[in-house]
Formats: sequence, C-alpha cells, structure tokens
Amino acid sequence: MTAQPPGTAAVSAAAARRRRRSHLAVLAVIAVGGALGAVARFGASRLWPTDPGTFPWTTFTVNAVGSLVIGVFLVAVTEVFSVHPLLRPFFGTGVLGGFTTFSTYCVDIQRLLDDGHAATALTYLAATLLAALTAVSAGAWGARRLLAKWSER
Repeated sequence: MTAQPPGTAAVSAAAARRRRRSHLAVLAVIAVGGALGAVARFGASRLWPTDPGTFPWTTFTVNAVGSLVIGVFLVAVTEVFSVHPLLRPFFGTGVLGGFTTFSTYCVDIQRLLDDGHAATALTYLAATLLAALTAVSAGAWGARRLLAKWSER
C-alpha cells in the first residue's frame, strides 16, 4: 500500500463536497424549472380544455410547441452562446420537461381507447409523434439559420 501525500484526504473530501453541492444545485434548478413548466402546462389546460372523447388539442399543441422550443434552445446553448452551466438543466430539462407532457399524452390515448375512440387515439398517437419530431427538427434548423445570419452582423 502506498502512502498518500499529506493533505490528500482533505483535498478529496473537499472535492467530494463541491461535487455534491453542484449536483444539488442542478437538482434544485431542475425542480424549480419543472414546477414552472408544469404550472404553464396546467394553465394551458385550463385556458383550452379538451372535451372527453375528442382529440386532445391542448396536450398536442403543448407538446409540439415545447418540442419546437427545445430545438431552438438546444442549438442556441450548445452551438452559439456560452451560458451559465445551470441554464440548460433549469430551462431545457426543468421548464420544458415540465411543460411538455408525454405522460399525459399516454393517458389521453388510454382514455380514448377505453371510451371506444380507437381511431382518434391512433390518430393522436401518430400525429403527436410526427408533430414533436417535426417541431424539434424545425426549431433546430430554424435556429441554426437565424443565428448564423445574426452572428454574421
């Protein structure tokens, strides 16, 4: 067994405390962002309620808009701007993760199926997937084009 230089254990303990604080900070900003995103989604569901047995337009729109914003945001913070290390977990994971709601999407599908609206459920299943993938791609593509023109100035 080799002996550690004096003070190595103290340095390792201090580094471990810093890592723990950093992880707690990330968890805290995700939690706060998630709460804000969930409140925004709840507000959307109150402003634009969906009648039972009909196409869940509110959840569909929230997921499509959230996916678009995720595409724009991730391009901006990974390819263009240098941002605070907590912004991505706060906004990307927290706010947008709380705003988009693929769990409600699944519950909506199950309810439509249980209520005998299989065609609506299958349409919703496919349309949401297509809309979300199209929106995130369009957001990323559009952000790259717009930010490239902006940075040329």
